[in-house]
Amino acid sequence: MELGNLKPAKGAVKGASKRLGRGQGSGTGGTASRGHKGAKSRSGYSKKVGFEGGQMPLQRRIPKFGFKNINRKEYAGINLDRLQALVDDKKVKGTLDFDTMIQLRLVGKNDLVKILGRGELTAKLKVSAHKFTASAKAAIEAAGGEAIIL
Repeated sequence: MELGNLKPAKGAVKGASKRLGRGQGSGTGGTASRGHKGAKSRSGYSKKVGFEGGQMPLQRRIPKFGFKNINRKEYAGINLDRLQALVDDKKVKGTLDFDTMIQLRLVGKNDLVKILGRGELTAKLKVSAHKFTASAKAAIEAAGGEAIIL
C-alpha cells in the first residue's frame, strides 16, 4: 500500500453530486436544470404555505362563520366526585390548594382551575381554585368545607 493507491472504504463516499450551473461543458450549465423563466427558476424561491398554483386556496374557499373571542379564558374543570375520590384514596386530607393539584397532576402549572358540581362531596374540604360553579360551592359548604377563590 502506498499513498498513490489509497482510496476510501467501499460505501464511505457518496457519488459526487451534479454541480449545477457551472458552465455549458458540465452538462448542467445555463438554466441549471431549472427550466426557463418563472418564479421557480429564480434563487430564493419558496412557495407560500397553502399555495395552490393560483387557484383559490382551500382556506379562502371555505366559508367562515361564528365568533372567536381572543380574550377567552380556558379553565381546567375538576368535579366534586374527583375530589371525593382523592379524599377516599387518602391523597388529600383537609385542604386542597393549587400546588397540591399540580403535584397530583390534576392540572398544569399554567392552568386556571374551576371546580364543577358533578357528583357528591361528603368530606370537609378547604378548596382553593380560580372559579366555582354555584352547585359546587354549595356542595362544599354543605359538607362543612370552604371554597376559596384565588
